[in-house]
Amino acid sequence: MDDYLQFLAERTQTGTRDGFRPTFFPPAMKDFQCDLTEWAVEMGRAALLEDCGLGKTIQQLTWAENVVRHTNGRVLVMAPLAVTEQTVREAEKFGIEVHNCRDGIPRPGVNITNYERLHLFDANDYVGAVCDESSILKSFDGQRRQDITAFMRKIRYRLLCTATAAPNEYTELGTSSEALGYLGYMDMLSRFFKNNQGNSIKPNVIRHRGKNFQQLDDNAKWRFKGHAEGPFWKWVCSWARAVRRPSDIGFADDGFILPPLIENQHQVAVDRPPSGMLFTLPAVGLAEQRDERRRTIRDRCEKAASLVTDTGQPAVVWCQLNDEGDILEDLIRDCVQVSGKDSDDAKVEKFNAFLDGEARVLVTKGRIGAWGMNFQHCAHSVSFPTHSFEEYYQGIRRFYRFGQTRSVVSDIVTTEGEKSILANLQRKALAADKMFNDLVAYMNDAIAVDRSIEFTKNEELPAWL
Repeated sequence: MDDYLQFLAERTQTGTRDGFRPTFFPPAMKDFQCDLTEWAVEMGRAALLEDCGLGKTIQQLTWAENVVRHTNGRVLVMAPLAVTEQTVREAEKFGIEVHNCRDGIPRPGVNITNYERLHLFDANDYVGAVCDESSILKSFDGQRRQDITAFMRKIRYRLLCTATAAPNEYTELGTSSEALGYLGYMDMLSRFFKNNQGNSIKPNVIRHRGKNFQQLDDNAKWRFKGHAEGPFWKWVCSWARAVRRPSDIGFADDGFILPPLIENQHQVAVDRPPSGMLFTLPAVGLAEQRDERRRTIRDRCEKAASLVTDTGQPAVVWCQLNDEGDILEDLIRDCVQVSGKDSDDAKVEKFNAFLDGEARVLVTKGRIGAWGMNFQHCAHSVSFPTHSFEEYYQGIRRFYRFGQTRSVVSDIVTTEGEKSILANLQRKALAADKMFNDLVAYMNDAIAVDRSIEFTKNEELPAWL
């Protein structure tokens, strides 16, 4: 009977407890943080999907320290650039020693590096691995996702930490499951989803760096099978915990209630219609939207600069084009720009200049600075419209996060031609709320079942067995 039940449990491909009881908790940890960390340590392989400011850093460091103490081995924390040094400083507050490794040479205990240097490390040197800002895994055919998944596959204890999955980005949940060693991405799609081309999944095979990778048709739109939405979220909850506030898992929200977020839209009037047009119309399609962005670049940058000039307060201006960053740097006299052409050391130095108050305004792209950084000393964000809700959300959450005591102002500078981009961003915001609310609801149901139901009847095998 026990062997048969174990066989059935293994066939479910849900999260299984492969960890141990933790023995170390820093005194600074909140009760809900201890509860989540204890669950993740006991799971052995888990994901913490928590909103910004809920203390994922202290939780992942505590998880890593427990793995080190239990195994007498090493743990590698992978994080975005510049977040590594911020994590080392945070670790000192909690009494946890973390080594910032840039050369690939393993040190005893907890090591941390940025994702760009992962190729220097050998997975055989580590018993545990942590992916900070693990939404990096959502790119199915990305080389970095392939490298991270291959690295983690060799490691017993694994932890993923990120704020939220992008709206309807089931891809991210599938690739996260695969990195943890549970159900693979393609298996997840075939089990729970259908596409608009039928139920068959026929990925293309692409050649990259001498290896074959599967790539799904970008035109395929995935939707739940008729019976599968509930089972899908229950499956996710078997290896992940999703939290937007402590009350989501039964704890008090004291100290975790944010002041209002003030969102403003500034439409720039451009009296130069596109070539061949009498007046400006909303851009349709990516090509027209790119043309609109290029055509109005000076007008938009001047408006964005005016919103942060002479305020005397810190601010971040998020750009999307290199030319936008260069124009903003010229217009804002007391700013620093972090751009893709900067070396890793230069990026870290400029981020620190903003954090330390040496530069009042930071100009950078969302893909460079919107993940992992803590800019709570700042309460003003200026951005241009983007189709990526995740990038916009993460950018705002650098400031609008638990621990922020001031109202955060988010200014979006747009034009008449970019109305469709804003509409798409608002649609994705609603979808993201629904997705996370579903995940929290199913998670609470799963926890309630685990804690409250008692089975009083003995299980019996079917007669035909």
